[in-house]
Amino acid sequence: MGFLEHLEELRKRLIYSILAVTVGFFACWKYAEFIFGFMQRPIMEALHRNGMPEKLVYLNPTEPFNLYLKIAFLAGLFLTSPFVLYQVWLFISPGLYRHEKRYVFPFMFSTVFLFLAGGWFGYKLVYPAALNFLIDYGKQFQPMITIGEYTDLFLTIIIGMGVIFELPILVFFLSLMGIVTAGWMWRNLRYSILVIFIIAAIITPTTDILNMCIFAAPMVALYVVSIGIAWLVHPAQRRARAARRSS
Repeated sequence: MGFLEHLEELRKRLIYSILAVTVGFFACWKYAEFIFGFMQRPIMEALHRNGMPEKLVYLNPTEPFNLYLKIAFLAGLFLTSPFVLYQVWLFISPGLYRHEKRYVFPFMFSTVFLFLAGGWFGYKLVYPAALNFLIDYGKQFQPMITIGEYTDLFLTIIIGMGVIFELPILVFFLSLMGIVTAGWMWRNLRYSILVIFIIAAIITPTTDILNMCIFAAPMVALYVVSIGIAWLVHPAQRRARAARRSS
């Protein structure tokens, strides 16, 4: 395919993805209030635990409506993510060999599964721990938490953890193309752990060591898993396994 053909293919995949997300948005719009009730459960539990009023506020009359628009859009994006990921795959698959195209279904399944796992980890462990620390630390004051600020914090942590859990997918493709190797990742393990803790210190909403470790622990585990993935799919390892089978 030429350059203009690539652009035309990209345009087509973007249009299909936008149409799918639009359909998902309208499908999720009537459930936006229910979804937000699920989202605010951690802060309600943290406020209840500290004996504070279990109510969020808004400062602008349009804020609740805009909030539900954002929630419906993000829920629609998540609902249609398998279709969007499939469009991504259809765009990149012409550049792959035939035997590499069999990874389409493992790619889609593992991408969605890892993002869900990261979001669940953030919702059940990271976010409640951060909220409990922050609210308990400032319990001498009366909180006035707006729905917009709370939603932004919630999405930052949940989506951030979901993206972090995609590390094995990133390593899979980098190894498949021969850019990184398991040996290189293993030799740089100590530096990678240092970088992981620096990233955890940046993205964690609190300053205590415990929450930083809660963020960093799954990242370290995922890095170790990614070393195994890199060893399995690197071209040199695949050729070595093929040579052993043929002999």
